[in-house]
Amino acid sequence: MSRADEIYKATCLDILNNGFSDQGMQVRPHWADGTPAHTIKKFGVVNRYNLAEEFPIMTLRRTYWKSAVDELLWIWQKKSNRICELGSHVWDQWAGEDGTIGKAYGYQLGIKHRYAEGMFDQVDRVLYDLKHNPASRRILTNLYNFQDLHEMNLYPCAYSMTFNVTGNKLNAILNQRSQDMLTANNWNVVQYAVLTHMMAQVSGLEPGEFVHVIADCHIYDRHIPAVKAMLEREGYPAPKFIMDESITDFYAFTKDSFRMEDYRFHPFDFEIPVAI
Repeated sequence: MSRADEIYKATCLDILNNGFSDQGMQVRPHWADGTPAHTIKKFGVVNRYNLAEEFPIMTLRRTYWKSAVDELLWIWQKKSNRICELGSHVWDQWAGEDGTIGKAYGYQLGIKHRYAEGMFDQVDRVLYDLKHNPASRRILTNLYNFQDLHEMNLYPCAYSMTFNVTGNKLNAILNQRSQDMLTANNWNVVQYAVLTHMMAQVSGLEPGEFVHVIADCHIYDRHIPAVKAMLEREGYPAPKFIMDESITDFYAFTKDSFRMEDYRFHPFDFEIPVAI
């Protein structure tokens, strides 16, 4: 069983056995039929993945990792908020009449700020510091711009990445305010593990530890049967993650720069309703 499977099962079991149910409370999310979408949650979940040991992709069901990487590149490379520039349709329901998701995600990463060394957007500042100031404790990004929240079609869920160099290892922390464990957990883990690999390679470093910090970690009421079915499974070993080692420019990566060798996964026959 992959380490990602072990962590996923332990987190979901803890939520189901020890979590808090918001049934009866007034909640913002709802299902397509208008019914309130209630959850069982745990607060302050911290999961750690050693990228030097294996890549954290689950096998209890398939993670569509190519689409996850495509979305990551849309946000971090293209710094885009236009859904026409994204290969999948995961953001369609949050698109406005202008075809964007508002001033969210990639838009925020692309805003340039003035530093002593010159003008940088958030991504380029990280790349600069990893090469020139690797001992810095200030290498981070933040998408939660309060000034622009009213112009975002969805407030950022995964909102902050902190990078830290220890020896020749690049470690990273993803801070997430809210996490839907069935639909998005391993999707996000895969994305930001890939990002850590990318940042490490172009900075002449080795990938170290990826830490995922989740404030509100939850399972929706209509997702519980699917999650319980997954918990009955024994996962497969993690596949081998392969990245094009010739790439030294962060902006030269494409979704075809990555491969998963021997990725095996269980079939998943459940329809997954998405809370809006």
